[in-house]
Amino acid sequence: MSNGNDNNNDNETNDLSQNDKNRDLANDQTDDQAVPSILIQEEMKNCYLDYAISVIIGRALPDVRDGLKPVHKRILYAMHQLNNYHNRPFMKSAKIVGKVIAEFHPHGDSSVYGTMVRLAQDFSMRYILIEGQGNFGSIDGDNAAAMRYTEVRMARMCEEMLVDIDKETVDWRPNYDESIEEPIVLPTRIPNLLINGSTGIAVGMATNIPPHNLSEVMSGLMALIDDPEISIDSLTKIIPGPDFPTAGTIHGVEGIRSAYRTGKGIIQIRAKTEIENIDKSGSRERIVITELPYQIIKARLIEKIAYLVGHKEIEGISDIRDESNRLGIRVVIDLKRGEDANVILKRLMKHTQLQISYGIIFLAINNNRPRLMNIKELLQL
Repeated sequence: MSNGNDNNNDNETNDLSQNDKNRDLANDQTDDQAVPSILIQEEMKNCYLDYAISVIIGRALPDVRDGLKPVHKRILYAMHQLNNYHNRPFMKSAKIVGKVIAEFHPHGDSSVYGTMVRLAQDFSMRYILIEGQGNFGSIDGDNAAAMRYTEVRMARMCEEMLVDIDKETVDWRPNYDESIEEPIVLPTRIPNLLINGSTGIAVGMATNIPPHNLSEVMSGLMALIDDPEISIDSLTKIIPGPDFPTAGTIHGVEGIRSAYRTGKGIIQIRAKTEIENIDKSGSRERIVITELPYQIIKARLIEKIAYLVGHKEIEGISDIRDESNRLGIRVVIDLKRGEDANVILKRLMKHTQLQISYGIIFLAINNNRPRLMNIKELLQL
């Protein structure tokens, strides 16, 4: 009897052990199903692609239709909601910035205000979209005053970008917290992308569209409407090249032709200079700079020239003065007696930013995709 009981007990023990093993195996399988295994390189790749697309579409590149990045659209739409038009009183910049970051752009106020400041700088924009009252920086690289001190309102041209926006002219989307809606694109009546240009660095790509003259671009648009098959060479005759807010001169046309045909090109921009006589005998001359290449900071240019003179890399210069005022730029470089102004000017062009290379890249968002376009495609879209 005892042997039989012992055998039964052994069988029961074996059954319990097997059940425990089956239970542990089932738990392991459940755990495997709950926490799937993912290769870290695949996860990093997917996350980086999502980040790259977000930067390209939602931050760094302009829309081909209105020439604006999302932060620009949100600023102008917020001003529209506040009735901050050109024929209304100026409004505190802080009020606009607060509305933008509270309702549309949940990022730092400094980035929004910095964008607003640039839209009001006549040396950055060919046609300003915002009128500013107060200190909005200078071509010498001075920073704008804090937003609590400055005031803004729309420029008259800017209002042409928001005409009939409340009459179902554009598509809308929810804002970041889905509390209200914002326009995907502004129903602009002006070719803002070409007349004001755009600069942006995304992930693996960049855009650098120079500003153009409004009259020339509108003439090109009318020619395209009259003849949809017009050639790019014919458009180039109507729109001969970029038109920068700080003026300057473009040397050579091959870079412009390449950019207009292929979407990419490099142009050389030089400062506008004049050579004047200091005395009646003509033995002493001076170089006068009246226009600068685009996006060049005047104060840093003068510092660079002074550095080259102080280190004897450029000789023959006796004095450098900045006589610029509200009427325009005037930087005077006095030469020593007997020095050839043309020779020294060539050295300055070589060693300073009196001459720069400007790379043109006609890259913009079209149908939610970045696309490199020629001048005709930019006008058509």
